[in-house]
Amino acid sequence: MAAGAARRDPGSGGERRILCVGLVCLDIISVVEAYPPEDSDTRCLSQRWQRGGNASNSCTVLALLGAPVSFMGSLAPGHAADFIVADFRRRGVDVSHVAWQPRGDVPCACCVVSAASGSRTIVLYDTNLPDVTARDFEKVDLSRFKWIHWEARNVAEQVEMIRRVERHNRSRGAGERVRISVEVEKPRQELLELLGLGEVVFISKDLAQHFGYSSAPEALRGLRSRVQPRATMICAWAEAGADAMGPDGEILHSDAFPPETVVDTLGAGDTFNAAVIFALSEGKSLQEALTFGCRIAGKKCGIQGFDGLV
Repeated sequence: MAAGAARRDPGSGGERRILCVGLVCLDIISVVEAYPPEDSDTRCLSQRWQRGGNASNSCTVLALLGAPVSFMGSLAPGHAADFIVADFRRRGVDVSHVAWQPRGDVPCACCVVSAASGSRTIVLYDTNLPDVTARDFEKVDLSRFKWIHWEARNVAEQVEMIRRVERHNRSRGAGERVRISVEVEKPRQELLELLGLGEVVFISKDLAQHFGYSSAPEALRGLRSRVQPRATMICAWAEAGADAMGPDGEILHSDAFPPETVVDTLGAGDTFNAAVIFALSEGKSLQEALTFGCRIAGKKCGIQGFDGLV
């Protein structure tokens, strides 16, 4: 069991928590010697089920780092959901805010991990499961949380959720406010509205390249006008490390910390985001958080799954 899970009751009061809102899915992971050519018949080295999804993975890492953490996303009853909920609980992640849907199927991703390169190829069946809504979010007691992170998905509903947190913050002192972060990973036009709503905004390499940027610093400068004036922007760029821009406009950089052998990069970006959020929520500087994120993400790339991360 994770260190954080062993010492905290996820359903109890006390220390304010971190909430991640987004996708959870079932990952069926096949590890192969090398990525197979099309129309071939290949034996895998190993195969496993793993709880996946960006927000779900970030919850795993936050719990491993010792943060009290909750997940909010949609599930539908069935064998896949039973596995997912059991795994959340094994990690010490609170699932009291899961939105149980009366229709639809739990999303499933078939993942091929190449032992030769550590690369991961994902084919996601996103199914017809409804996403969490602003009405679902109304049930969340915001006073229990110090940080809420959104994985950009159903933007119209997520905008309403964030607006509710902003209204909550306006009536609270500095020590009682909820910090808001968003991750915009997919280069889809409708997701871009969320760039302007986060206090901390994670921009993916894919999104940056979609806009024509060839490096993280270039992306941060180019997308600055799309975020709030006081927002912090963060962009990880795989083996090139990661860069961040705070409200003062200064670019900060951390090198990557690659393992001796790259084993499994599945979830490395989610690991980076979680580690940065954890460090910032603990009062670390932006530079410290950026370096910590790269260090933990690098360690993740050297292990299968998340066991042994900390």
